[in-house]
Amino acid sequence: MKVLALAKHVPESTSNIRVKADGSGIETAGVKYVMNPFCEFAVEAALQFKEKNAAAQAEVTVLTVGPAAAVEVIRTAYAMGVDHGVHLCDDAFNGLDEIATARVIAAAIKDARFDLIFAGKHAIDFDSGQVGPALAEFLDIPHVGAVTSIEWASDFKSATVKRRIEGAEEIVELQLPALITIDKGLCEPRYPSLPGLMKAKKRPVDTKNAAALGLSAADFSREKVGTWMGEFTPPPPRAAGRMLKGEPAEMAKELVRILHEEEKLI
Repeated sequence: MKVLALAKHVPESTSNIRVKADGSGIETAGVKYVMNPFCEFAVEAALQFKEKNAAAQAEVTVLTVGPAAAVEVIRTAYAMGVDHGVHLCDDAFNGLDEIATARVIAAAIKDARFDLIFAGKHAIDFDSGQVGPALAEFLDIPHVGAVTSIEWASDFKSATVKRRIEGAEEIVELQLPALITIDKGLCEPRYPSLPGLMKAKKRPVDTKNAAALGLSAADFSREKVGTWMGEFTPPPPRAAGRMLKGEPAEMAKELVRILHEEEKLI
């Protein structure tokens, strides 16, 4: 069986994000990039599927789209135990929206015929959660999102999965081939070992540009892409907090006055 995990290169959540002076993006100098945490869940889910289904001799491939530095995501996945890595890298891919990104991935894997694709529920940078579902649509395969539990059938060709929905939990029967996006709670990603990280640096990565996928500049025009980043702006500075002093009853009365007269909240 062939299993694919999608992984994205994102700024670490503790990074200090600064917007470029011209508003065209964020300053990348000094920003540490890592594998998206939800993509870590996807990679782990793919590896666990392989381990549970040893008889099928499943192979796990990890795929990322991004600049040259994004190859480190694949190195991390190698150290976790992934078999193959594919890096889609081309200046034409920079700034693509989620739907166009999914279209690029679909072009790259359309002939590979993966039995199962895992992706993170969303990425922590743009937080859209659209790439996985869009990819499933382009490949014309079933998709279940925000999955927190998977119970595989004995032949590993179907599964019963649970997913979070607002105020409840949904149970879905799934037949392969399919795409599953993983939510927090399904699994705990394994830590890459130091020897694994060292070996991963020497392993080959299959790097493909737009031409290798049969795509041209016309495929990334604004008319084809549909949406694009217009301008980045930092959030306005947060106003300083106000401290109320006095007896509790006096402070409560003053707080009510502020909320009613100044903030117009009550």
